[in-house]
Amino acid sequence: MGRTSFAARIIIISTILIILFIYIAYHLYVVQIERSTELYSKAKRKYTAVKNIYGKRGEIFDVNGHLFVGNIPCSDIRANPQLVGDKAKCRELAGYFSRKLQIEPLKIFKRLATKTINNRKIKEIVIKNAVPLDVAENIKKEIKDRGFKGIYFYDSIKRYYPKNELLSNVLGFINVDQLKVLPVSGIEKAYNSLLSPVKVQASVFERSRKGIPLTYGNNNLTEGKSGKDIYLTIDEPIQAILEEGLNNIVEKWRPKAVYGIMVDPKTGSILAMAQRPTFNPNDRSSMNPDSWRNRIVTDGLEPGSTMKPLIIGKALDMGIITPDTIFDCEKGYWIYGGKRLRDSHMYEDLTVTEIVQKSSNIGTAKISLLLGKRRLFHILRQYGFGQKTKLPFQNEATGILRTVNRWDTLSITRFPIGQGILVSPLQLIDAYTVLAGNGKRIKLRIIDKIINKETGFEYKFPIKTEETVLQNPMTIKQIIDMMKLVTKRGGTALQAAVPGYEVAGKTGTSQKWIDGAYSHSKFFASFIGFVPADDPAFILLIIVDEPQGNHYGGVVAAPAFRNISLKTLRYLDIPETNPIDIK
Repeated sequence: MGRTSFAARIIIISTILIILFIYIAYHLYVVQIERSTELYSKAKRKYTAVKNIYGKRGEIFDVNGHLFVGNIPCSDIRANPQLVGDKAKCRELAGYFSRKLQIEPLKIFKRLATKTINNRKIKEIVIKNAVPLDVAENIKKEIKDRGFKGIYFYDSIKRYYPKNELLSNVLGFINVDQLKVLPVSGIEKAYNSLLSPVKVQASVFERSRKGIPLTYGNNNLTEGKSGKDIYLTIDEPIQAILEEGLNNIVEKWRPKAVYGIMVDPKTGSILAMAQRPTFNPNDRSSMNPDSWRNRIVTDGLEPGSTMKPLIIGKALDMGIITPDTIFDCEKGYWIYGGKRLRDSHMYEDLTVTEIVQKSSNIGTAKISLLLGKRRLFHILRQYGFGQKTKLPFQNEATGILRTVNRWDTLSITRFPIGQGILVSPLQLIDAYTVLAGNGKRIKLRIIDKIINKETGFEYKFPIKTEETVLQNPMTIKQIIDMMKLVTKRGGTALQAAVPGYEVAGKTGTSQKWIDGAYSHSKFFASFIGFVPADDPAFILLIIVDEPQGNHYGGVVAAPAFRNISLKTLRYLDIPETNPIDIK
C-alpha cells in the first residue's frame, strides 16, 4: 500500500512538472518568437531616449566674409514643474533665480507653481534663455549644492551683432519668446526660413533608470543641421564710411532723419545702406519701431529736382530735343494751367544743357509738354516708379504714380520736377542705374550668395537687367556731360565736387506735403550722383529730412556726398580721372 501511494505521488509531481515545463516553454516561445518585436519596442522605450537636436542659426556676412551677425554659445535654463516641489519650494526657487538672473520673481513663481493646463501636465517651462556659460555653470553648481530638483540646462546660442549699430536697419533682429524664435525685421526676417536650423530627431541613446546616458550600448547621436549662411553685397568698410558721413550730417544739421544708399551700377549690388535714427540690436533697452524701421525701403518722398535728368535724358533719347535746344524760361515766373511755376533765378533763354546745370523748373516743364502725358507716364514706369524693386524686405513702398486718367492739368508739368509723385529712396537710386549703367536699369541686389554649410553648396544671386530705357549711347554721354556741370561753376552743387574726379549728379530740394499743402518750413534736401562720371564705381544718394538751418540739397547733402565719395574712391583704389595740378 505504501509503495503504491509513493509511486502515485511521483507520477502526480512528474505530471505537474511536465505541464509546468510545457507552459514555460510555450511562454518563452511566445515571448521570444511571437511577441519579440512588440516587447523589444516596449523595452527600448524604457532604456533608450530620443533627443531633438537643433543646429546653429545661419550667420550673415558682408561680401568679403566679414561677420555681421553671429552666434555666441550659451545655456537655456528650463524647469519641470512636476519635480520642483510644493509652492514653498517654488517660491524659494523663484527668489533664487530672480537674484541670479535679474528676472521678475513673481513671473517665475507662477510658471513653477502651475502644474497643469487644461488637465495636461506641464513638463517644461523656461526660466531664462541665452544665459552666459559662466553664469549657467555657477548656477548649475549652486542648484546641486542646495538640493533643488527639476532644473535642466541646455546648450544653446545667442544671436550676436558684433558691429552694433552698423547696418542694423538692414540686418534686423530676432526675439526669442519662450521656446520660439521670432524674426522681427530686416534680413533676419526676410530669410528666416534659410537662416533657421533644421531640427534633427537624434536617435537613440541608452540610459540608466535615472535618465543618465550610458557610455556603452547602442548610442546613435546625430548633430543638428545648421541654417544657411548669407553673404550680402554690402562692403563693410564702405558701410562704415557711409554711416560716419550720416553721423556728421546729424551733428551739423539736426534733421528729423537722414538716409544714404550706395549702389554699383554695373551689377546693381548695394554696397552700403544706412539711416538715422538707428539702433543697436544688442541693446534692446531703448529700442522702438521708429528706430529699427528701414525707412529707405518703407518711406516715400517727393524727389524734387533729382527727377529732372531722368526725364530730360529720355527726351534726348527720343530725339525730341538736343543739348542746344533753347527754351524761354520766362524770367523765372510762368503761369500754366492757372497756377504759377517759379525758378530760383530770373532765367530767360536757356539751352537744355543749362536747364540741367541750373535746375530750371520752367525749362524742364516745357520739355515735358513736348513729351505728352502718355509718353511721360510710360517713361516714369520704365524707370521703375510706382513699382517695387522686389528687394527682400517687408513693407516695401511702391510710391505714388497715378495713372494718366487721374492726372490733372498740372501733372505733366509737376511730375518731371519731382512734385506730385512719391518715390522711395530705393526707387530713386534704382532709376539712376539707367544713367550710370549705359542706359539699362539694373535689378538691385542685397544678397550676393547663400552657402549651405552642411553640403558646401553655394547659390550665387544673378545680375539682371530690368529694362533698357535709353537706347542711344550718344544720349547717355550727353546727359552725363550736362550733369557734370552741376558740380562746376554755375551749377547748383559746387560742394559736391570730388577733388580729382569728375562727378555727374543732381541736387534736390522738395517741400514736404503736410495737411493738404506744401510746407514753407519743412523740406527734403538731397543729392544723387555717380563717380567717376564716365565710368562709375558707384551711385550715391543722400537724403536729409527736415534739416535745420538750411534746406537746399546743394548745401546740406552735397558736402556729405563729396566726403563719403572721396573716402570710398580711395578705399576702392580708383585712379583719379581729373587730377589736380600741384605746382
